[in-house]
Amino acid sequence: MYYKTVEQTAEDLGMPQSQVLKYIYEGRIRAVFDGEQFVINSAQFDTYYEQLERIREEIEIWRNTPIPEDMDVKDED
Repeated sequence: MYYKTVEQTAEDLGMPQSQVLKYIYEGRIRAVFDGEQFVINSAQFDTYYEQLERIREEIEIWRNTPIPEDMDVKDED
């Protein structure tokens, strides 16, 4: 298990620290208060990162797929 601070988590997720804290208070991000600060188990984001990577791969495939020719277009000179 690897724990991160609110600051590290915010940087990894690309969101402000205030939003991470809001999610902690709402229960959307699980965290433990160690007496000084919240620490967050980074394993809870593994699925998020896997899904994000899969979406990026699908977008890249979509971008590289050629557009098929339109069947209704006829070359009439």
